[in-house]
Amino acid sequence: QVQLVESGGGLVQAGASLRLSCTPSGRDYIMRAVGWFRQAPGKERDFVAAISWTGTNADYSDSVEGRFTISRDNNKNTAYLQMDSLKAEDTAVYYCATDRNNNWYATPSTPKEYDYWGQGTQVTVSS
Repeated sequence: QVQLVESGGGLVQAGASLRLSCTPSGRDYIMRAVGWFRQAPGKERDFVAAISWTGTNADYSDSVEGRFTISRDNNKNTAYLQMDSLKAEDTAVYYCATDRNNNWYATPSTPKEYDYWGQGTQVTVSS
């Protein structure tokens, strides 16, 4: 079973930045498309951003477009989520996920399209 590991969460003030990282715990697994999702207490897990296996395509939710940037370094088998201009409503547990699909250019945006997940990292933004 592939397990992803997220890091980089924390407590920041509104307007600050954070960078999340995501990598497989077993280095032998090569991540395909990578998605970031978030879940606030009592709410559903929402799509944040996705990047294709090649890194050439990216997709964002409307709520983070222009503030967050997803990227990846395939040499390090690691994906990132750069979060700028953070707002209180960005507070949530952030999860990364990857799929087993060999589509080089896909950017899946729903949880059911992903096969492997991390345990999540807490991001708290104080206003």
